[in-house]
Amino acid sequence: MIDKPGAKQELFLREKHRYIAFGGARGGGKSWAVRVKALLLCLRYAGIKVMIIRKTYNELEANHIIPLKSMAQGVMRYNESKKQMTFCNGSTLTFRSCRSDAELDKFQGTEFDVLFIDEATQFSEQTWDKLKACLRGVNDFPKRIYLTCNPGGIGHTWVKRLFIDKCYNKGEDPNDYCFIRSKVFDNKALLTSDPDYLKQLEALPPKLKKAWLEGDWDIFEGQFFDDFVIGDKRAQSERLWTHVIEPFEIPSDYVIYRSFDFGYSRPFDCSWWAIDYDGRAYLILQLYGCTGNPNEGVKWDPDRIFKEIHAIECGHRWLKNRQIIGVADPSIWDASRGEAIIDTADRNFVHFDKGDNSRIAGWMQCHKRLAFDEKGKPGVQFFNTCENAIRTLPLLRYSELRPEDLDTTGEDHFADSFRYFCMARPIKAKTSFKDERSIFI
Repeated sequence: MIDKPGAKQELFLREKHRYIAFGGARGGGKSWAVRVKALLLCLRYAGIKVMIIRKTYNELEANHIIPLKSMAQGVMRYNESKKQMTFCNGSTLTFRSCRSDAELDKFQGTEFDVLFIDEATQFSEQTWDKLKACLRGVNDFPKRIYLTCNPGGIGHTWVKRLFIDKCYNKGEDPNDYCFIRSKVFDNKALLTSDPDYLKQLEALPPKLKKAWLEGDWDIFEGQFFDDFVIGDKRAQSERLWTHVIEPFEIPSDYVIYRSFDFGYSRPFDCSWWAIDYDGRAYLILQLYGCTGNPNEGVKWDPDRIFKEIHAIECGHRWLKNRQIIGVADPSIWDASRGEAIIDTADRNFVHFDKGDNSRIAGWMQCHKRLAFDEKGKPGVQFFNTCENAIRTLPLLRYSELRPEDLDTTGEDHFADSFRYFCMARPIKAKTSFKDERSIFI
């Protein structure tokens, strides 16, 4: 007998998009929903192939195999060596673990009609891409992938991009994706059977509490820029206690900087910064694109990049007829791959000085800029039109190999550009921005 689902669980059971993500916080009833949906599909449709994937086999056994053996008793037989349930109508439910990308080869050639990726944020985007390729077959059954997820983990960035931010790359159809948010408050059965679980979540440290109890995808354990605050609309309009603000007209005598990070087969970032009379910086414009992988967007070669930068600086009212101080990734002076990127920039009248590539000192400068003074004013604020900066900065994580550094496998192109700017205009800790004017102007 199957218990009656909660409202959010019922939405999950009925949903028919190609990619369906469920959860967003701890205790939302995700595992139950996966078990029940997988069982109902196998019983309803003869001959289909269903697979449930999780990080380890022990987790699969505890969360799915043992409960499903009890739920499906009498209508299936379980093969321990194959880790597979075969139902009386010929449908199969297979269980697979995947600890790392190195184990992806075992999925090559595998075909399934339905995949369940349990705790999807524990998997990399490479794993996600490979698993999607398993979704195929000659029957007419609609192919679907169901994901459960919480904020945090190695896959936080790609799950958030697809299902929370709804930011799609070339070849990704927005109509394929659906997210059903479920929190512990939606899981009445858990609250009734284990009322202390809610107390445990409420007692967590503030950052974990916002992620695990409230399902806040902008805050998670291991977040590198946990001091970056987006703030509400009121804070943004008042420019207090937030790093994201509404645009305003830039006075003609503000100093303008341009920072640039180039990516070989990766996105590039060009950011323009305005410095006010007190030394406070504002990210006012951003050009962000892809230099290589066409799945990440339109491909920009160096010549096109710098032609566009030059056109923006000649045409935009905040930039034209201004002296702009450019600072860039030192790697663009490298001529080992042919013409140096800096030569292409110079040819298009876009000039840079070499940025200081000191990583740890640079990140310290970024954090100093992000710090608020006693009045709620930080050393840097971003115009809310600079969407890629605001999107990518909160997603970056600490490196596991070098804990004081940033994990470079993330989308760190704007962060690097931000770092070059901060190192070009360093500030001292515990110095008011009013006092910095004598340093900067």
